[in-house]
Amino acid sequence: MIKLKKPINSLQKKREFYKKINFNQFISLRKANENNKILKPDINDLYLLYNYIVLNKRTTVLEFGSGWSSLIIHLALNELQKKYKNKISLLRRNNPFELFTVDNDKNYLKLSKQRIVSYRKKLEIKNFTKINYCFSNVSMTEYCGKICTKYNKLPVCSPDFIYLDGPDQFNIKGNINGFNTRHKDLMPMACDIAKIEYFLLPGTIILCDGRSANANFLKDNLKRNWIYLNDKKNDQHIFLLNEKSLGKVNNKILNFYNS
Repeated sequence: MIKLKKPINSLQKKREFYKKINFNQFISLRKANENNKILKPDINDLYLLYNYIVLNKRTTVLEFGSGWSSLIIHLALNELQKKYKNKISLLRRNNPFELFTVDNDKNYLKLSKQRIVSYRKKLEIKNFTKINYCFSNVSMTEYCGKICTKYNKLPVCSPDFIYLDGPDQFNIKGNINGFNTRHKDLMPMACDIAKIEYFLLPGTIILCDGRSANANFLKDNLKRNWIYLNDKKNDQHIFLLNEKSLGKVNNKILNFYNS
C-alpha cells in the first residue's frame, strides 16, 4: 500500500509556513510587477500544494498552467533538494527536484518566470532547483470518442507529481464538430494526463485545483489503480497511483517516499 501524507490545514500551520517563506515579499512583488488582471495568490491552495509535495517527498513535478503555483512548487522542490540531494543519486531520477511547467499563455509564463527571479534576488537565495518553461498551444481534440482539449506539445519527463490548473478554456484552438470550450457556461476538459498515464510510475500523485468536471473526466478515463480523494472543503481532487512496484529501481523510489 502506497501512503499519501496529507497536510495539517490549520491557521497556525499556515501562519508558520508563510512566515518561513516571507509572504510579505509575495505581496510587494505583486504590487510592483503585476497588473490587476493577474489573479491574487490563494494562500490556502498554495499552502496545501507546497505541503503535498514536501510531505510526500516528490522529485519531479509537471505543472499544467503556470502562476503563483510555479513559485510555490519551486520552493517546495528546493527544500527537498536541500534535505535529500545526497540520496537522490541512488534513485536513478534524471530530473531530480525539477519543475516542468506548461502553459498556453506566453504572458503567464513570462510573469511566472519574472516573479521567481525577483523572489530569488530579493531574498538573495542561491542554488535553486531547475525550472523548465514550456509554451504550447492547446487544441480541441477527442479522447476515446469524448470531446476534450490537449496541449500540442508536452515536455519529456517522468513526473511523480502532476498539478492540474490549466489550460485556460477560452484560449483553445479549433473545434470538434463545431464544438469548443470557449463558452462561459462550459468548463476545462484536458485529456493530457490520460494520454501519458501508462508512462507514470506507481506512487505518482495528481492534484487538481478545482476543475471538478475535468477531475470527473480523469476519474472515468484513467485505467490503472488510482486512489481518488475529493477534498470538497478545499475544492481539490487528489489521485494516487497505488500499484505494485515495477522492479528494483521503482522499489528504491517507493521506499524513499515512505521512509
